[in-house]
Amino acid sequence: MGFADDHLIPLVDRGLGNSAYLVDLGDGRALAVDAGRDLRALHTAARERGLTVAYAADTHLHADFLSGALQLRHDHGAAVLASAAGHRAFDHQGLADGDEVDLGGLTLRALATPGHTDEHLSFLLLDGDRELGVFTGGSLIVNSAARTDLLGPDRTEELARAQYHSLRRLTELPDETAVWPTHGAGSFCSAPPGKERTSTIGAQKRANPLLAAPDEDTFVRRLTAGLGTYPAYFDRLAEANRRGPAVLTGTPLLPELSAEQVRALTAAGGRVVDARPAVEYAAGHIPGSLSIALRSQFATWLGWLLPDTAPLVFVTGEGQDPGEIVWQAYKIGYERLAGRLAGGMPAWLADGNEQATTAFVSAERAGGRPYVDVRQESEFTAGHVPGALHVELGALDRAAADAPNGAVVACRHGERAMTGAGLLERAGRTGIAVLDGGPADYAAAHGQDLVRGPEDTRP
Repeated sequence: MGFADDHLIPLVDRGLGNSAYLVDLGDGRALAVDAGRDLRALHTAARERGLTVAYAADTHLHADFLSGALQLRHDHGAAVLASAAGHRAFDHQGLADGDEVDLGGLTLRALATPGHTDEHLSFLLLDGDRELGVFTGGSLIVNSAARTDLLGPDRTEELARAQYHSLRRLTELPDETAVWPTHGAGSFCSAPPGKERTSTIGAQKRANPLLAAPDEDTFVRRLTAGLGTYPAYFDRLAEANRRGPAVLTGTPLLPELSAEQVRALTAAGGRVVDARPAVEYAAGHIPGSLSIALRSQFATWLGWLLPDTAPLVFVTGEGQDPGEIVWQAYKIGYERLAGRLAGGMPAWLADGNEQATTAFVSAERAGGRPYVDVRQESEFTAGHVPGALHVELGALDRAAADAPNGAVVACRHGERAMTGAGLLERAGRTGIAVLDGGPADYAAAHGQDLVRGPEDTRP
């Protein structure tokens, strides 16, 4: 078959920063690569083209989302393709370096590219002898390479050296070969994250600073210097994917709960997540609840800040889709979803319950308070308010006892800061406010210049 550009359909999860791919094989069948458990977009694309997914390939044991390969086997009868070295605990076609799968006109060749994980494969898509493109997963990504510290600090350098050789191997492909990575902008698996999602081998040889490293040691230093923190749930999902996620036989639902049921669940150890916009949470919320606004990054912060072992109760606002909450939770393995408060906060108050409020203040009104910046390290060093206390949101719960009372918590817009305020309030900090804006707004309002570079301002 001839392969046209529209035979490849990228499916981008902007919240997790990852791309899955659907390849139209030209005969009503399709190949899916690195599909996540939330298959709504993939099913829609397949249905619109009249495709059945015949093959579901995973480049590696994903740490940031549950694989949808087993679900595609259930839904479409897809053959699951994955590294034999991953020792997956379910039936699949285990592939080793150089193994090929005849897709019916096209061929998929496995290339061992360890580094991001030990068992990592890239998949080279061939039309006869012509290299069309390579699904590089968490190996070569646009202008970077995926991180090598997910198996622990004692393995980071070893895997970085493996990543060096894997990338060199990939650059031996023809320059015109397309590069189709899984990880991209917004992914915590990137090191550091970039903005573009696809490229070519030739473009990467010219533009990727890691490929410009003159030797292996320099490559390792450059790669590991860009490693930031990553969500806590990453430490659980690779093993969950090795075992195989549970197959869903229907769309999971989020039951409605009365205020009385919510009280009972929280008394028994359940956690309340308020998915409304930050401004609505600020105006009134269930005491002890945590604000995680329902947006593309919802799953990341849910998996970073909350255990997967506690029943979760959600508070939603008008027009919010409970199904979006369910899929964002399920794609990272959070299935203990007790339900959502029926009627929202009006029903909570009508039942005679108290609410808490959090001040949401403008930059002009935020002066005179300790300033707590909860952004990532890379954001902080790019520009922060002089004297700001810096604690990444993912670490704030552990540092909350040392944070000052009366602080204004800030990020870039206010969503993460509102989450941080909830963590501080739950830890007993008082007088907490949230900045409606970011450091540039605060600096402009108070006649300051932002500080660039690191600063020892942790509490």
